[in-house]
Amino acid sequence: MAKASNHKAGAPAKDMTASVQDYLAAVYDLAGSGKPVIGARLAKHMGISAPAVTEAIHRMARGGYVKIGRSKRLTLTPKGQQIAEVMARRHRLLERWLTDEHALSPRVEDRLAELLGMPSTCPHGNPIPGMAKPPRVEPFPLAQAKEGTTVVVERITEEAEADKKLLEHLWKNDVRPGRRLKITEVAPWAGTITAASDGQSIALGLPAAAKIWVYLPSPAA
Repeated sequence: MAKASNHKAGAPAKDMTASVQDYLAAVYDLAGSGKPVIGARLAKHMGISAPAVTEAIHRMARGGYVKIGRSKRLTLTPKGQQIAEVMARRHRLLERWLTDEHALSPRVEDRLAELLGMPSTCPHGNPIPGMAKPPRVEPFPLAQAKEGTTVVVERITEEAEADKKLLEHLWKNDVRPGRRLKITEVAPWAGTITAASDGQSIALGLPAAAKIWVYLPSPAA
């Protein structure tokens, strides 16, 4: 019973971003090898650029989740350790379940759907077969959006999901289903499209933007 209490106490704070939780879990995983955890190893392990990892490390240090020691070695603080253990627990339990349960039984599948609130889409907006259909819209690739228009993100395609760096970039800039984007520039000569949302701007290459589907909001929305 004491373990369950500690588990709850170490649960990630509601305002902590998923990316920080992932970084902490990665530091925890790498530390298990007994080798020093440094930014280069973290970048390679997560498949993320070195500058992005460096920025994340300093953000975690400012938040009190990690300490940067000699030779830039990273160690988790007690606060960071608690959260990393929660994430590792979740990931490894899921891994164990997926390994032991080679296929979902219809009963477990239905129970899982109930626990998740009967979602109609995955977190990236792609419809889940057999569930209630999402609201009907007329989506089109973001790459085809017109300059000056406002669009709403409908989904990030499976192809985009497979590109970890692109997905990280989108999540970091809060480009996700339901977000409104104001198209501020379309530059086919440069191969880019730029959008703004809540005061921040994001530029995407047209091939990447083609993997994000959006729709025009209704006049009343």
